[in-house]
Amino acid sequence: MATRSKQAIPASADVPRHIAIIMDGNGRWAKRRLMPRVAGHRKGVEALRGVIRACAERGVSHLTVFAFSSENWRRPQEEVSLLMELFMRALENEVARLHENDIRFRVIGDLSGFSERIQSLVSDAEALTRNNARLTFTVAANYGGRWDIVQTVKKLMASSVAPEAVSEAALAQQLSMADLPEPDLFIRTGGEQRISNFLLWQLAYTELHFTNVLWPDFDAVALDAAIASYRTRERRFGRTSEQVSAAS
Repeated sequence: MATRSKQAIPASADVPRHIAIIMDGNGRWAKRRLMPRVAGHRKGVEALRGVIRACAERGVSHLTVFAFSSENWRRPQEEVSLLMELFMRALENEVARLHENDIRFRVIGDLSGFSERIQSLVSDAEALTRNNARLTFTVAANYGGRWDIVQTVKKLMASSVAPEAVSEAALAQQLSMADLPEPDLFIRTGGEQRISNFLLWQLAYTELHFTNVLWPDFDAVALDAAIASYRTRERRFGRTSEQVSAAS
């Protein structure tokens, strides 16, 4: 018997509803300037601030960034400690600005790996901004796409779901971003061309954009270039070009 996808086809728009970004190149940006890697990460925070603002101004409703993967713990301990410190300072200093601009903040990932201070700051930030509606800004921290799927399977098993009741929809409802639309546009900076265990399920039909721009240099102009590339794509979702044309 043929298996047919029951997933709804999202409406197309000139501006993607949801943009997902791997912010790559901080260390290389610093190295080229003979600076410590942490200087690149600090500059990356500034770039992120500008991209959040640009997304809000352009009508993007969801922005998700990969801040710290479950594999990043393998980095030198000194760099990991500095990243944790930077994450904590960003939570302390940036959330009030997000709230003032009607931006909702949330974190996905295994927060148990972080300090109690960071966990408390995340909880407070999510509670403060929960009802904001201009843009949902999601940070993936200690996150991995495989982890996300495994956690979902565990939830389904714990709820004693019968095998015949397991479906794409049932699984999708338990993922970390079950309440958000899947990304329309994925951007990776820094020249690498892979998704590195980021949103494996959610990126199934996402348009991919890779740029050589290092993350600290990624700005509104670079974002517009990515969106312009997105506008040239024909999003078929399994249909023919003729069907897409007829539907529009």
